[in-house]
Amino acid sequence: MKHILMALAAVLFFSACAPRAQGEVSRTDYVLGTVCSIRLIEGGSTKTNDEIFDRLRQIEDRMSANKDGTEIAAINAAAGGAAPVKVSADTFFVISKALDYAKLTQGGFDPTVGPLVKLWNIGSEGAKVPPKEAIAAAVKLIDYRKVEMDPKNLTVRLKTPGMRLDLGAIAKGYSADEIAAICERHKVKAAVIDLGGNVLVYGAKKDGSAWRVGVQDPKSDRGEYLGLVTGKSMTVVTSGIYERFFIENGVRYHHILDTKTGYPVTNGLVSVSIITERSIDADGLSTSVFALGLENGMKLVKSLPGVYAIFVDDKDRVFLSPGANKIFSLTNKGYTLSE
Repeated sequence: MKHILMALAAVLFFSACAPRAQGEVSRTDYVLGTVCSIRLIEGGSTKTNDEIFDRLRQIEDRMSANKDGTEIAAINAAAGGAAPVKVSADTFFVISKALDYAKLTQGGFDPTVGPLVKLWNIGSEGAKVPPKEAIAAAVKLIDYRKVEMDPKNLTVRLKTPGMRLDLGAIAKGYSADEIAAICERHKVKAAVIDLGGNVLVYGAKKDGSAWRVGVQDPKSDRGEYLGLVTGKSMTVVTSGIYERFFIENGVRYHHILDTKTGYPVTNGLVSVSIITERSIDADGLSTSVFALGLENGMKLVKSLPGVYAIFVDDKDRVFLSPGANKIFSLTNKGYTLSE
C-alpha cells in the first residue's frame, strides 16, 4: 500500500502539472484492491464522479477473484464441472481480451494464473515462498487453452478442476477505459484517472498544454521519477518489481509470476511502461511484455501500431521502443538510455 500511495501522489502531480483548476471535482477512494483517484479537471461534477465510482465497484463486484459472489468466483468454483457459467457482457469481454494476450504471448500472459497467484498471495500479510511441490501443482493448472467461451450465450467454463481465473493484470485497464467513456457521455473536457498507478489522461487542458505523466523510478519507494511522458490523451501503465513484493532470507519476491516456472519472473527487467490509447491494452501489455523480457517484449511492441514501451533493467539502463523517444524524456540521472 505504501508504494501505491507514493506513486499515486507523484503521478497526479506530474500529470496535471498545474494548480487545481477552479471548479475541479476530485475524489479518492479504495476500490479494485487499490487506491483510485479521479480528477475531473474541467466540465465534471460530483454526480459524475459518483457514477464513476459506482461503475468501478460494479466491475469489482463482477470481476474480482478475491471476493465471494463475483462472476469470476462463480467460474472458479465451477471449474471442471459440466455446466458453464453465465456472465455479464463486461466480464466476457475482459476475459476474451485476456485470452487474446495469452495467445499473443503463447501463455507468457495467462488469465488462468489464478492458482499460482492464490498460492503465493503476494501483497498480503504473511506472504512466504510456497513449497516446491505446491508450486509445481499450481503450474499444471495454468492453461488458457482450457477456457471455453460461448459468445452467443455469454458463458465461460474452465475445463479442469482447480483452475482459477484472475483478471488482476487487465481489469484496471478496462475500468480506466470505462471511466473515459463516462467522461465522454457527460461532456467532461479534461480528467486525470489514476487507478493505483494505471494512469489515463483524458481530453485537453484549458490552456492547451500537453499532459505530463511521471514514470515511477522502480528503485525508489519515495515517489521519485525515472522520467516524463508528454503528450495528448493517452494512458500510461507500468508493471514492475516495486509494486508488490516481500523479502525472505534476503531474496526479493515480486508479484509478476512466471507461468512456466511458478516463481516470480527473473529476466533482468525491473519495470516496463506501456503508452497507448486504450488502457485495457496498456494494462495487458505491461504484464505481457515484462514476462516476455527485453528482446521478445520489444519484438511484440514493434509489431503493434500506436504502442510505445519503456523498459528498465537491473543495470539501470533504459530501453525505448521505436518512437518512444518523441514522447518520453529521461530525467533521473541515475539511469542511462541504451540502444
